[in-house]
This record gives sequence, structure tokens and C-alpha cells, in this order.
Amino acid sequence: MTEALKIVVLDGYTLNPGDLSWESLAQLGQLQVYDRTTAADTVARAQGAQILLTNKTALDAATLKQLPDARYIGVLATGYNVVDLNAAAAQGIVVTNVPAYGPDAVAQMVFAHILHHTQQVASHHAAVARGDWTNSIDFCFALAPLTSLSGKTLGVVGYGDIGSQVVRIGLALGMKVLLHTRSPRTGLPEGVTQVDLPTLYRQSDVMSLHCPLSDATAGMINKDSLALMKPGAILINTARGGLIDEAALAEALHAGRIRAGVDVLSSEPPKADNPLITAPNISITPHNAWATTEARQKLMDIAIYNVVAYLQGKTQNQVN
Repeated sequence: MTEALKIVVLDGYTLNPGDLSWESLAQLGQLQVYDRTTAADTVARAQGAQILLTNKTALDAATLKQLPDARYIGVLATGYNVVDLNAAAAQGIVVTNVPAYGPDAVAQMVFAHILHHTQQVASHHAAVARGDWTNSIDFCFALAPLTSLSGKTLGVVGYGDIGSQVVRIGLALGMKVLLHTRSPRTGLPEGVTQVDLPTLYRQSDVMSLHCPLSDATAGMINKDSLALMKPGAILINTARGGLIDEAALAEALHAGRIRAGVDVLSSEPPKADNPLITAPNISITPHNAWATTEARQKLMDIAIYNVVAYLQGKTQNQVN
């Protein structure tokens, strides 16, 4: 909390493209905000800063070794794999993250994708705009059968902040819920049954992934698991792209066996030849489920409060 304190935000644009304010952070010291920072520019821009904030700009061991003044790194996200935690700890650098800032926003996107497939709002709007309703001999029409969610089975993998919110919304819509987690859960809401993964694959009309990416979960959606799923089932992924074997999913989509909605891909931005981009029966959003205005404001508020708490000697949300 002194003018001598140098604070650098390495890649602030996705959090704040201009509709939020960094003023509260600027009050803590000498602030420099960069929209984006390449690997080649990271050391030069971070040089001399005691406080660094990053979202996707990597701070690996080699980079940190060149930043002797760094004392604190705040990750502007929940995931913190962009920072070498061991190297940071060895240099006495505190690393924090921002947990649970937008589970409602992500859960909302889950159902946006589900409703995209069950209600087909976009395709019906396009039909109306091109004159199909004006020229219709009936007062209404549907391009394909519409689907009610009430009574359908929702399979949820993972029961953290987001998964539990998805469960609540599913129950509110009258869905039966199957849940799979790494360990048994007690006190689950009425209407929720914990099952093994094969059972969840076989019985779900809609399946939503909310588990971390690990050696155990990488590629969990693959040719074998897709073969177990109901014909016409909807697969939703707002967690991590690596949970899905994208080639296997693309094959299933082209065959018309299932539908899918994803907010994440295996590499981001994706390569032009990613097989899901040109596949049918899929809706793709560009990893923005987290990015409602309200969720971004909460993320910023927590990130700045993390800095304040650190400066006051009351560090919170430390991950190393």
C-alpha cells in the first residue's frame, strides 16, 4: 500500500475488456495493466514488480528465476497450472487463485447448451427470419421434434460448486439426477442417486462433465464410453477439453448417435483442423461460460481482496 509497490497485470483483457474498473487495485500501488503478454515479453514487463497478476500468461521456473523482486502471484482464475508452484515456493513467492467466483454462470451455460438442442431456438429464429413462418399455412411449425426435460435423466460427473448447481437446476426442471463422484456422498438431495460411470453413461439422457482433468479423467469420453450412451443423448462439457477424445466424439456426432455442447476444447484457441468445429449436432462456445459481467466482477473483487489480504499479512486462497 505504497507508491513504491509495483503491481503488474500481465493479461487483463479477458477479465476486463473495458467494462470493469481496476481502480481498487490501482489504489494499492503503482499499477500497470497489459491486455495480453507473450512469453517473449513476460520477463521485461514483470521486471521489478512485487505483485503479479496473471490469467493464462505462464510463469514457469525459468521465468520466475529472472524475477527476483516478485513476492506474490495472483492467478485470475480457479485453475493455477500456469504457475510453477514449486519454483514459486522456493523463491518465497505466495501464489493465490480465485475459487468459486461463478458457478451459477457456468451452470447457466450448461443449460443454454442443453436448451439449444432441445428447443432449437437459433434454428427456428433463422427460419422465421427467412420467411418460413410468414409463408406457413399453419399457425406454428417445428423443424424437428422438440424435447421436454421434465422426466428425463441428467447425469452429472463431479459435485463441486458447479456440479452441485447443475444438479439443483436439473431437479428444478423436473429431471431425475444420476451423480458420479470420486468418493461416496451422503445427504444428497431427494431425486439424486449416486452411481458408477458405466451406469451413468447408459442411463443419462443428458450428461454434464464437472470434474478436474487428471490422469484418471483424461479422455474419459472416448469410443468405448460413447458406445454406452443412449442414442440421441446430449453430452455437455464446460470443464476441460482434455476430458474428451475429440476424434471419437466427432465420429459419434457425424454418425448422429449423440448431440453435444461444449465450452472448452483440447487446445485454446483451437487449431483450425479440430474435428469438433466442423462436426454436426454440436454447439460450441469459446470458453466464455465463466464470463458473465457479474461473474467477472466477482472474480476481480476476490482477486483484489486476495492482494489486500496478502499485504495485511492475512493471506487467503493460497495454493502453494
